[in-house]
Amino acid sequence: MQKVLVIVGPTASGKSALAVALAKKFNGEVVSADSRQVYRGLDIGTGKITRREMRGVPHHLLDVASTTRKFSAGDFAERARAAIQTISKRHKLPVIAGGTGFYIDALIGRISLPEVKADPALRVRLQKKTAAQLYVMLKQRDPKRARAMRTPSERNNKVRLIRALEIATSKKVAAQQAPAYETLWLGIKPSQRELERRIRMRLTTRIRQGLIAEGRRLHAHGLSYKRMEELGLEYRSLSRLLQNKLSKKAFEEELFRDIRRYAKKQLAYWKRNRGIRWYAPERKPRIMRHVAAWLKSAK
Repeated sequence: MQKVLVIVGPTASGKSALAVALAKKFNGEVVSADSRQVYRGLDIGTGKITRREMRGVPHHLLDVASTTRKFSAGDFAERARAAIQTISKRHKLPVIAGGTGFYIDALIGRISLPEVKADPALRVRLQKKTAAQLYVMLKQRDPKRARAMRTPSERNNKVRLIRALEIATSKKVAAQQAPAYETLWLGIKPSQRELERRIRMRLTTRIRQGLIAEGRRLHAHGLSYKRMEELGLEYRSLSRLLQNKLSKKAFEEELFRDIRRYAKKQLAYWKRNRGIRWYAPERKPRIMRHVAAWLKSAK
């Protein structure tokens, strides 16, 4: 089986830098698993890795979609599997790194994605309902899928609930077959205090780098405020700021609060995967030894 190294963790934990270091050490290439870094133009807000930070390591699944269309977990899994195949043919190690847990699980095969196309008319009707109403509907139509949504954040995620109801309503529910990979799961997790410090510092840096100007530029090039809000986190707050619904200070406070909450949601999501070996960021030498031992034993 193809060996695949997966690096997960909350936002601002240092996944990208670790992925580059491991790829440099073990002759690898990185596949980004971030639901917003796939979009062209979302650079500062998503913390997209720069060419300099890549240090010559090829990166895949960055800037592959227009912000005007929605890029799904199915789209990601299909393209990421093609990237893994390409990396493998070059006799290199695929390193999957990112914070979008659902995308990674879809890629590795921990969850199956039914081949059900979007139903715009159904989505419009369901969008009028609250998350609580949608969850009740899902429990009635697909109890198993409803039970799988264990956390409050999942049960309040209208996008995911609507997609689940769309699948439950469809007559065609043929699951995609994921390739079998020999996977090593690594998690990087700073202390809560350190993570909050990193989030605050990174947010301050992004604002200084031109986060607000990026939002203005995206809107000037046709990205609607509604679509900007749909892109979440930084762009949701940017949309509100640019429409004068938030002051600059309120923008920063709201964004810091929302990013902290997002980091907690990411950690809650990964708790269900007991195959992840968690490390503090300063344990880089130990991580290197762990990967080296895994690669040696897998030969």
